[in-house]
Order: sequence, then structure tokens, then C-alpha cells
Amino acid sequence: MNKISSLQNPLIKEIVLLQSKSKERKLRDTIVIEGTKEISVANEAGVIFKKVLFCPDLIAEEEMKNIVGKQIEHTEIVEISPAVFSKISYRETTGGLVVLAEIPSKELSDLQVGEQSVFIVLEAVEKPGNLGAICRVADAAQVSGVIICDPQTDIYNPNAIRSSLGCVFAVDVVSSTFEETIAWLKENNIRSYATELRASEYYHNLDLGGKIALVFGTEATGLSEKWIKNADMRVKIPMGGIIDSLNVNTSVAILTFEAMRQRGF
Repeated sequence: MNKISSLQNPLIKEIVLLQSKSKERKLRDTIVIEGTKEISVANEAGVIFKKVLFCPDLIAEEEMKNIVGKQIEHTEIVEISPAVFSKISYRETTGGLVVLAEIPSKELSDLQVGEQSVFIVLEAVEKPGNLGAICRVADAAQVSGVIICDPQTDIYNPNAIRSSLGCVFAVDVVSSTFEETIAWLKENNIRSYATELRASEYYHNLDLGGKIALVFGTEATGLSEKWIKNADMRVKIPMGGIIDSLNVNTSVAILTFEAMRQRGF
């Protein structure tokens, strides 16, 4: 087992780069997963680990092995000092464990479509924290997939992983273009509901049964005109206050759980 105590070690410098640069993650086909909960979820979801770094001052070796599971057989294990762990971790309270893993590869064609499937479609999502929170909603509601159209953030940004508590791995999340998504929805006879402030229909008055996609834009600009024009229906959430918009993950939760309510959960 290798041991690292120097902050100048090349691997440690590489991890710092991977944490901060999407380009580096894509170039090396590597993401950084931090936290025992997040790593456990990733492991259960079949994410392939490349390296496991653990700090024995913070986590027992036996506990580390239990979390990594069978992947211990083919994964390089590296023991690190508390100072090194502090250098490569976003949070001090993540249990002394950091994993380097392959980027999960999922496409639209990988999504399973059933007669009562609910999909969440996000256009140009910018904030990894919002993406992570939406993945938690998607996991709680057991939706069939989350489709990120023309993303402005990396799906596996460390902030997305952290704010999702690992649900970004537990849910089928794919990246796509507007054109590809529209074609896929039509091919699979999935009705799309665009959330839009100028819509005339309130979400709770609609039949959200069957195969559906709930489509959301950014908080700053909402959905683009191309989505509004191409969606099967436009819907809105009642607003009684002086602010005419909600945080996007709140909007996602409201409509998603209404769809699940109509299915009897």
C-alpha cells in the first residue's frame, strides 16, 4: 500500500486539478468522489473506482474496505496523512475517504421507458448545487431519468456530487442536446410539459399520467422559446407573492411529486 504525506506529491496536485477543472476531468476520464455516503452510493451504482485514498487518522482501514467492497480487489489503495486529506477534500467531515473513479457513461438510449415513466428535463442548468438537489428529488421520487440539455455545468462537478449526496450516481442522468432530446421524446411517445410563467394551465389541474417529461429552464431566463414551442403543453405553478419564480429544484420537486401523487406514489 502506497503512503503519501507530502502536499507536493504529483497525485495530490492532480486531484486538486480534477476537483476544480471540468476540462481535466474529461481529459483524464476521472472524477473525484468525496465522503463515505457518496462513495457508498457510487459503489452500489456500479461506478468503477481507480484509486482510493484514505486517512487512517479519520477512518479505520476495515471500514474503508467495507465501503469500497469488492472493488478493493482491483483498486489502488493509498494511505494519506491528515494534512494531505485536508488539501484534497472540500469538507473536513467526509470521513477521511476520497475516491478517483471513471466517469459514468450514459446516453439517451440507455434510459428505460415504461408506460408510467416520468423524466425530468433541465435546459442549460448552470449551478451544480441545483443539479445535485434535483438529483435528490429524482431519487426520492424514483423517476426514470434526468436529461440535461445543453448543460452549462459538469454533471459530475464535485459540488453536484456533494449536494446530491451521491444521488447523481443513483439516478440515470444523461447529457444531450435540444434536438436529440426532442427527437427521443417523440420517438418514445413521451408527452412534454414545459414550465413557463405565461402558460394558462396550472400543473395541478392537468393529467400527468402516462409517459411524461417535465421540462425546466434556468431561474434567470426560464425556458428558451424553442422548448416552449416544441413542448406538448405549457404549465405553470401558482404564484401568490411578489416574486414570480421559485428556485428550480423547488419547481422540479413540486411538479415531480404531483406526477407521483397522481400515480399513487
